[in-house]
Amino acid sequence: MRVGILSYHFPPEPAFIPGSLAEEMARRGHEVRVLTGFPDYPGGHVYPGWRQRWRHVTHSERLTVRRVPRYAGGDASPTARMAGYLSFAGSAALAGRRYLAGVDVLYVSQFPATSFAAAGLLRLLGRVPTVLHVQDLWTGEAAPGSQRPGRITTTMRRVLRAADAVAVTAPSMRDLVLADGVAGDRVRTVPNWTDERIFQPVRAGRAAQALVRGDARCVVMHAGTIGERQGLETAVRAAAALHDRMDLVLVGSGAQERRVRGLAGDLGAGNVRFLDRRSPWEMPELYAAADYQLVTLRDLPELNGTVPSKVQSALACAAPLVASAGGDTAALVERARAGLSCPPEDWAALADRFWLASTIPPPARAEMGRRGRETYLREMSLRAGVDRIESLLRDVASPRVPAGQSRAR
Repeated sequence: MRVGILSYHFPPEPAFIPGSLAEEMARRGHEVRVLTGFPDYPGGHVYPGWRQRWRHVTHSERLTVRRVPRYAGGDASPTARMAGYLSFAGSAALAGRRYLAGVDVLYVSQFPATSFAAAGLLRLLGRVPTVLHVQDLWTGEAAPGSQRPGRITTTMRRVLRAADAVAVTAPSMRDLVLADGVAGDRVRTVPNWTDERIFQPVRAGRAAQALVRGDARCVVMHAGTIGERQGLETAVRAAAALHDRMDLVLVGSGAQERRVRGLAGDLGAGNVRFLDRRSPWEMPELYAAADYQLVTLRDLPELNGTVPSKVQSALACAAPLVASAGGDTAALVERARAGLSCPPEDWAALADRFWLASTIPPPARAEMGRRGRETYLREMSLRAGVDRIESLLRDVASPRVPAGQSRAR
């Protein structure tokens, strides 16, 4: 097949799903054309050594990547984000009509940021079969509980209904997509995978041990964004209640970091420690140095169908989990018997899970990790995920590509 890929983010940004999909599809013999922007995530500034310009195309065997300019102001305000989304939509529409002409099928990595570009391209490209891979339905446009859809939400729904097939990353997200009016026979569940070149079981070296462990107490680590959707205040309150029994280590940064640090200070939680953001290549050893990985999500309906990427990374590394979350995240941890879970935004319940986690002996923790890794390999691996996406692409492209024929060159 000739496969077009539209993605707001793409490597060298931390956009592993579209990047690995493009590489694997090309390796399998398909001709792949990627349309994306210049790398600027997460800082909002174009990476050093890159310069935005109109004609920027790179080629490798069967894989072509074209980058188009977009607004990159380094400002996390809603106005700046919208400027980035709309500027990318305009650039993608101008370049995409010719660049993606002749593709058999279009794959859209659907973040809120990609919605406007997808809407424009679907109009320009006519009836090119489209597979939408919904990564997130959280737009951040409205206050929690608001019933009034914003501009991004409205556009996302329009694109969902226009797609020939929709892949969702978790079962509960399927229910949300169906509620938006998409027919059930067009929706399939395709769990995300992780970078298996990086995330695999390892032993923790001395440097990782020194960073993570203060003494012999149980260590629970949260690695990733400290933002609004994580609700890490719950974890800080829970850890503060067990100050003499366990340590909570928060690795990363985000918009709510100052607030979370302030709460830890106000509570006198000396067992809560903060580490700066680390390279992905460092994380497996840090996982190994801790006893558990923490996953937290706020108690919001739109997050019930979200499985954060750190879940796949931890499972692939055979790290046991503590999940303060509802929906599919908690269900996955319990079904895999890969750790402990409790309802979201309930610090007392999470404190109870922390206490129980600290009493479980190391061999039983290792068995949790082993079961989690088995679940990852069976259900969430790169091979399993790309097999599912490739099958979807073939199904919707079949009128253009007769059975037994290939248009790859």
